[in-house]
Amino acid sequence: MVDPAATRTGTADAAGDGAGLSVAEAARRLAEEGPNELFRAGPTPRWRVFLQQLRGAMVWLLVGACVISGVLGEVADAIAIGTILLLNAVIGFLQESRAERAVLALRSLTAPRARVMRGGHTVVVPAAEVVRGDRLVLEGGDIVAADARLVEASSLRVNEAALTGESEPVHKKVGLLPADTPLAERTDSVFLGTSVATGSAAAEVLATGMATQLGRIAHLLGQAETPRTPLQARLESVARTLLFLCLGVVAVVFALGALRGLPWLELLLSSVSLAVAAVPEGLAAVVTIALAVGVQRMAARHVLVRRLPAVETLGAATVICTDKTGTLTTGVMTVREVWGPDHHAVLDAGAACCDAELGPDERAGVGDPTEIAILIAAADRGILRADIERERPRAAVNPFDSERKRMSILRADGVLYVKGAFEIVSARCSESPVGAAEVSAGMARRGLRVLAVASGAGPEEEGLRLLGLIGMADPPRSEAIDAIARARGAGIRTIMITGDHPATARAIGRELGLLCEGRDPSEAIHARATAEDKIRIVRELVGQGEIVAMTGDGVNDAPALREAHIGVAMGRTGTEVTREAADMVLTDDNYASIVAAVEEGRGIYENVRKTLVYLLAGNSAELLVMLGAGLIGWPLPLLPLHLLWVNLVTDGLPALALVMDPAPRDALSHPPRPVDEPMLGGPQWRGVLSLGLLEGLVVLATYGWVLDAHGVAAARTAAFTTLVFSEVLRAFAARSPSRLFWEVGPFTNLKLLAVVAGSIVFQIGLLHIPAARELFGLIMVGPREIVIGLLLGLIPVSAAELAKLGDRALHWLKSRPRAPVS
Repeated sequence: MVDPAATRTGTADAAGDGAGLSVAEAARRLAEEGPNELFRAGPTPRWRVFLQQLRGAMVWLLVGACVISGVLGEVADAIAIGTILLLNAVIGFLQESRAERAVLALRSLTAPRARVMRGGHTVVVPAAEVVRGDRLVLEGGDIVAADARLVEASSLRVNEAALTGESEPVHKKVGLLPADTPLAERTDSVFLGTSVATGSAAAEVLATGMATQLGRIAHLLGQAETPRTPLQARLESVARTLLFLCLGVVAVVFALGALRGLPWLELLLSSVSLAVAAVPEGLAAVVTIALAVGVQRMAARHVLVRRLPAVETLGAATVICTDKTGTLTTGVMTVREVWGPDHHAVLDAGAACCDAELGPDERAGVGDPTEIAILIAAADRGILRADIERERPRAAVNPFDSERKRMSILRADGVLYVKGAFEIVSARCSESPVGAAEVSAGMARRGLRVLAVASGAGPEEEGLRLLGLIGMADPPRSEAIDAIARARGAGIRTIMITGDHPATARAIGRELGLLCEGRDPSEAIHARATAEDKIRIVRELVGQGEIVAMTGDGVNDAPALREAHIGVAMGRTGTEVTREAADMVLTDDNYASIVAAVEEGRGIYENVRKTLVYLLAGNSAELLVMLGAGLIGWPLPLLPLHLLWVNLVTDGLPALALVMDPAPRDALSHPPRPVDEPMLGGPQWRGVLSLGLLEGLVVLATYGWVLDAHGVAAARTAAFTTLVFSEVLRAFAARSPSRLFWEVGPFTNLKLLAVVAGSIVFQIGLLHIPAARELFGLIMVGPREIVIGLLLGLIPVSAAELAKLGDRALHWLKSRPRAPVS
């Protein structure tokens, strides 16, 4: 890529004396250097994107079970497992290709057509045909078609917020700056994709297409890789553990069966049954539903989620890197302070020296943001621009430019109204209020943009009277101040990364509470940040083990959004590029909404973890039943179809209801989870094993008891029914690892109550519908057997609730004050 700063020697030999390139020379360069477009690599083939979804230990375990089921003629089992795999792959497939869409969105920022000088004439050509050495002709409202150096400029101001993050239009002027000048300070150049706010200019094109600053960002965007989310990493770890456990158990059972001389077909059937028992087939669906529920809840809190895993990832965030303008601040320039002997006179003169126009609501308008802020403040005091123009129409205007640093308007009353930089305007005043210089310096230290307002008689800008000062800034959102404090209480660092001036950034940082006592300002605020700076900061934080959320609205934010664990774009002010690169979009552009989403994300993680414990405890019980029966020498107590029914319906449905529990009220009262903390720690595995052991023993004992008295079919029916009842009833105890069922609130999750009741009804239906009984290999049972099954199923849930009471009693005994030893 070519840096425009490296080609500042110009192309005057080809451009002539302002006539521009010849048509033939432009055609030659177009053929040699290629069109002025942002290119992208060819898209990944759709089939490859689809196959990439079929990765991971859990997937391959299910693939193996599906193949073996098909070989053994267990068609229903094979179809059920295959359907699960297909649904999960389709969901993942639909979430891919975000980077490709982001680069396509970058293309939409480039100008479709451009005015250039060709052979001494101004012509309009497609932007793609602009070449290096062309002379661009720019006017207000134009989108710049390439990176170019100014050769002529008149009151030129360019909006570069999307590229540099600078919140105000930048004054541009002719002049050659050093090659190492920061991008935000290159006042001698204009850049592809930016827009002309006011004025006119002619500029010599130095770079086109991927050699432009926008092309550099497109290149960064294509290179950026989103790291794996914490949830994905933790679930993959759990899946590997289950894979090794499953293979180990299958190997033991297979070896024991071979030693006993069992038929190979029976051994294969036992292996498939064990694999199905070990794998929680509904886990992928449960996680997807949990994240989808989080999407709905976050939408109600002004956060739109574009990629499902981002829901939980935000809950794990340890650092939030955020833009300033419009996110931490209102995004609207506002008059913060007025100083002078007569505030009314200051605002009246300021409004009389404006070109901007307010809308009908007197709250917004068209024109320079600084002038709009002055007009709004004046309107609040009853000073209206329309009245000024009617009563004192303008006689002459001397517009603002970067050389004069002031603007003046002579009106019909003979008064000259002047506003501009304090040091410029005050030098032309013969009368000033005492202390004006000190007040101006104080406003500047507080990060305010200071305008001096003066008046005089006649057209000459000399011998003026300084009326006062107007201090303006983009004020912080009040809710953002509270949200930053809440984030800090939750153990989350907030880092402001902005393209604004360091003094402005530090002033806003102090108001927001980012610059706390003892904290290095460089750790909390990064000013004048370019796209490369932002992606570097994010990479450093990720390399330090932080879980990083990055917000932004401009094109220069897009690569960093892709590189962070979670990218958050602005919905109101953000560019389409940023929204396409992001995982989430804030519909209200408010930092407080991010913190609210963190709360939801943490609740979702806890829901997924407790649901995983619930599912794995059930799978442990199934494994124990199958393994125990094999070691004893009994026939298979449960067929593969029985296990699939338990895992997908009577186990999976309560799990889906569990992940819909509301987030706990104390979600933001503790720090983020450690990065290396596993999804299932010691307490969770103890719960899985203890509940699985108890439930497995209950089912195995029931099977053995009925087997001796009534045979295999009756024993399988009893074991199947007891397992189902035990699983669905245990869901009540799974809602909280420490609080009892009635303390959580029996009616705070009506879906769970309905699912448990429905699952019991479904199970009873299987026992009484002839076709279902035949498919599942069951026998008809009466009300007495069903009641016995329900009573046996109450044993695990009762034990779990009693264990919570035991833990409380133990904690109480440990926390009691001990009597002093005499």
